[in-house]
Amino acid sequence: MIKLDVLVLPVHPDDAELGCAGTILKHIAAGKKVGIADLTRGELGTRGSAEIRDKEAALSADILGLAARENIGLPDGFFQNTQPYQLRVIEIIRKYRPEIIITNAFHDRHPDHGRASELVEASVFLSGLRKIETLLEGRLQQEWRPRLLLHFIQDNYIKPDIVVDVTAHWDKKIESIQAFGSQFFNPEWNEEPQTYISTPEFIQVVEARAREYGKTIGVKYAEGFTCRKILGVNSLFDLL
Repeated sequence: MIKLDVLVLPVHPDDAELGCAGTILKHIAAGKKVGIADLTRGELGTRGSAEIRDKEAALSADILGLAARENIGLPDGFFQNTQPYQLRVIEIIRKYRPEIIITNAFHDRHPDHGRASELVEASVFLSGLRKIETLLEGRLQQEWRPRLLLHFIQDNYIKPDIVVDVTAHWDKKIESIQAFGSQFFNPEWNEEPQTYISTPEFIQVVEARAREYGKTIGVKYAEGFTCRKILGVNSLFDLL
């Protein structure tokens, strides 16, 4: 069984790529094991299909160099922060036993993003309670609570609590996003309905946000994260 250093739990395939692919790549380059478990298959998306997005997610996983990627299979658009869905997420957390979890924004244009954030936050806490029993391959799982939960920032602007320099990994991040050819601008999909995220301007906005965050710490590109905990450093010299 793989133990991950970082587990990303986004609601839709491609959310992790948009929100934190640079941070994923940076930590993998540093020798950390990083994985993604998408909550849903994004089956309600206007373009493409669940099967196509499965293939795109696998392609992106290869580009990123993930140690693991799987799909929890919750119903896109209709999952809730309730016990049955919490238990599914707890099983994944206990399976990979990550030190850090990253998930969707606190609130966003897409209602799934905020609900996923709440679901993962509740599941992270509950995963540490030993009296909640979950099974993996017929065996009782041990409790596990990551030491840190972060939320990436998506369409709505949210002031980050921390930003990560991803300049060295920006091109690979864009490549991982482009793996989802059915969702973002791609001339081969011109016959599909146009959506908010399928225009060339959308990726330009993603880049502009990264440049904005990067400017705040004197680098070209950065990704922002929020956290409900107060974050600390060992030394003031760790700060950029």
